[in-house]
Amino acid sequence: MEINPISGFSALFEAQKVRSLLFRSQSVTQRRARLAKIERWVVANRTAIIKAVQADFYRPEVEIEITEIIGVLSEVRHAQAALRQWSRSKLVDAPLHYLGTRTYIRYEPKGVCLILAPWNYPFNLCLAPLVSCLAAGNTAVIKPSEYMPHTGTLVAQMINELFSPDEVAVVQGDAATSQELLRFPFDHIFFTGSPAVGKLVMKAAAENLASVTLELGGKSPCVVDGTGSLAIAARRIAFGKFFNNGQTCIAPDYLLIPERYEQVFVELLQQEIRSLFGQGSAVDQQSTDYARLVNQRHFDRINELVKQAKAEGAQVLQSTAPDRVTRFYPPTLLLHSPLRTRVLEEEIFGPILPVISYRTDDDVLAFINSRPKPLAMYVFSSRQAFRKRLERETSGGALVFNDCLLQYTHPNVPFGGVNNSGIGKAHGQFGFQSFSNEKPVIKQMPVWANTYFFHPPYTPLKRKLLDFLLRWIL
Repeated sequence: MEINPISGFSALFEAQKVRSLLFRSQSVTQRRARLAKIERWVVANRTAIIKAVQADFYRPEVEIEITEIIGVLSEVRHAQAALRQWSRSKLVDAPLHYLGTRTYIRYEPKGVCLILAPWNYPFNLCLAPLVSCLAAGNTAVIKPSEYMPHTGTLVAQMINELFSPDEVAVVQGDAATSQELLRFPFDHIFFTGSPAVGKLVMKAAAENLASVTLELGGKSPCVVDGTGSLAIAARRIAFGKFFNNGQTCIAPDYLLIPERYEQVFVELLQQEIRSLFGQGSAVDQQSTDYARLVNQRHFDRINELVKQAKAEGAQVLQSTAPDRVTRFYPPTLLLHSPLRTRVLEEEIFGPILPVISYRTDDDVLAFINSRPKPLAMYVFSSRQAFRKRLERETSGGALVFNDCLLQYTHPNVPFGGVNNSGIGKAHGQFGFQSFSNEKPVIKQMPVWANTYFFHPPYTPLKRKLLDFLLRWIL
């Protein structure tokens, strides 16, 4: 059910609270049945999903199928297959002074959850968090991005067909609608977006002491040290950076490369860009394999970043000119950008790749660690010692060697950032746990317990027993 205007939401929220109490006692089979409905709908409406996303902003059909359709189906099928194992209570070993007790951790649903979705992958980032939310046994309210009206309408249609509004509901609207939603005391909030907006979401959640999962972004570095195949690195980086026109939170944000390899690697990058998105020629407005920017506002922002960098001395490499009317912005390489220019301080979220040369390994570590912790880091190197240094001495959401973007689709690893790049984890079992409360259950013996030794009065015998216990512990 689509709820709009927001004035009708209060009653819905109360209805979901009531339903969430019933969900607590439901079986794994009942949860899996809800997930199965999502799977069947996505399979049956594959063409409608592609059309809705393309109506909002142009992306190649294959890109949409990979990210929006296969991504959601993989998530829901993995959850269905593993949910019984995830939901099983976990026995906990007891230390000596808990002798006689039996302890386990039970995963219980948090309750009523809010999912605030972004525009860059508008179907996937509504549905993938919903899969984790329903797998954990919660009710949900979804707020799609207002920049994706066709996809938002399709998501609302889907939810209306599959669920009653006290189970799952869709609320559409602009930023004011999101702010109004955040006033309600949700049990968990899942937000995907920029660090700036993530701070506002976390601040609002604090008013109700709601837990949060914040999937943010930041400036993800890419390091090429020249010890592996430069051609292979160039192809994989070109794909990872310019997929979806760079509008991917885990895209490489800037490239670090030794001075002696910079020129040859830039030439290889340009060749691979043409090969991937221009069929060997310039990437231009005729390319059907290259996505467009989401709107003219975003186009203007990206264009201004490039203009400012150029004005401050950067060299701009573009195969063709941008076009504001069609929101076509070509893959753009920036050389020799001043380190304090906006393009090296803001998350780019578009088809611009600054190339920064360095001299020593220490320069790489210093540059990365001088900036907020990224959502991802990509390293192309065959030197084990260098890879180990980066693994030990940097912090970020994920570290991938010799490729880009792999971490997002891996079903058995957590997805998420650190500090500025996010809080909490998503996908698979980690998403299930984010929407669950890990509740310890401790069963003491009904008649006698060893804790009696430490009840008052504190006799000399009890003092001796305590001294013995302290010696054992310390």
